[in-house]
Amino acid sequence: MVTTQDELVLRGSPYRADCPTRHILDRIGDRWTVLIVGALWDGSARFSELRRRIEGVSQKMLTQTLRGLERDGIVRRTVHPEVPVRVEYTLTEAGRTLREPLRALQEWSIAHFDHVSASQEAYDHANRPSPDSTDRDK
Repeated sequence: MVTTQDELVLRGSPYRADCPTRHILDRIGDRWTVLIVGALWDGSARFSELRRRIEGVSQKMLTQTLRGLERDGIVRRTVHPEVPVRVEYTLTEAGRTLREPLRALQEWSIAHFDHVSASQEAYDHANRPSPDSTDRDK
């Protein structure tokens, strides 16, 4: 059976620029997505709580990432009609399926931290410019 290029794109080949699955990989591979999914691991959280849990994320980036995750069906945003209005975020069923793969990445990063750190240090040391070099040497 011959498969056309259009059929390959529809079935998913994220190595192709025009493949829709690449957007999904971009979303779930984003560092803020990984941290948001982790912060919502055990239930719902308000925006301010997410911001406290995820050190270093700006309000703008958290807002953009949450909107993208909501659009992609990974996070559900619930508005409670109270005064003041209370908004909570929680993982959808699809979002909850990301927990185990992301846990594996987290465990890998912890288990291999020493190796990665030593490799970075060795690389940086080997590629450090000598003290007597100047920009004109480049």
